[in-house]
Amino acid sequence: MQKLGLVVKQLTDLLPQLGVGSDPGKDVLKAISSLAKHVPPGAVTPAGEKNQLEQMQLKNAHNNQQMQAMRAQQMQGGGMKPPGMAAAA
Repeated sequence: MQKLGLVVKQLTDLLPQLGVGSDPGKDVLKAISSLAKHVPPGAVTPAGEKNQLEQMQLKNAHNNQQMQAMRAQQMQGGGMKPPGMAAAA
């Protein structure tokens, strides 16, 4: 439930940027109303929010490393093989 609580919090933070009267803002408000009833009070704690942010940063750094490796291979003329594909002998 903590992740859902974080999503609701992020949508709530996004709402002023969209404007409540705009079409996207109205849809975000509907989503917040629908999702918030499933999030118990106190589901989002500062420590939980910090942990989630750190996890997202680690995933982002890992994804960036993978993208850089793929680009380096492409620059060298080698193509990436899909995962699980064995090289032909």
